[in-house]
Amino acid sequence: MKAAALVLGLLLSGSMAAAGDDPAEKAIRQLLDAQVVAWNKGDLPGFMEGYWQSPDLTFFSGGNKTRGWQATLDRYRKKYQGEGKEMGKLAFKELDVRLLGADHAVVTGRFQLQLKAETATGIFTLILHKKEAGWRIVHDHTSS
Repeated sequence: MKAAALVLGLLLSGSMAAAGDDPAEKAIRQLLDAQVVAWNKGDLPGFMEGYWQSPDLTFFSGGNKTRGWQATLDRYRKKYQGEGKEMGKLAFKELDVRLLGADHAVVTGRFQLQLKAETATGIFTLILHKKEAGWRIVHDHTSS
């Protein structure tokens, strides 16, 4: 009887984790939610807190490769805060968080950026690594 209860408990805990109750998945989703909040306030440094602050961060978008946290921040500033530019309102949709062990994860999803004249949308793949400061994006590949 105890063995059956143990097996049932393990099955239930596994199905709960699969449903998004895993602490690592929650932390990753919170990180992405915080990025959306920062973006929508026009806070690029706050948005960039989700990224690994390293010269080894990689960001691929629109056929371009950007390497480094500062270069990625500069790219965002030029594209969304330069003269005549706007940041719009960001939303992440269709998020799928896949843990690749205790300290790595892949997240896929769709972004939607509502601008005055249009809505930009596309898909992304993020590679995250759990650092001392928490989960951080170490690679971002975004396509529109």
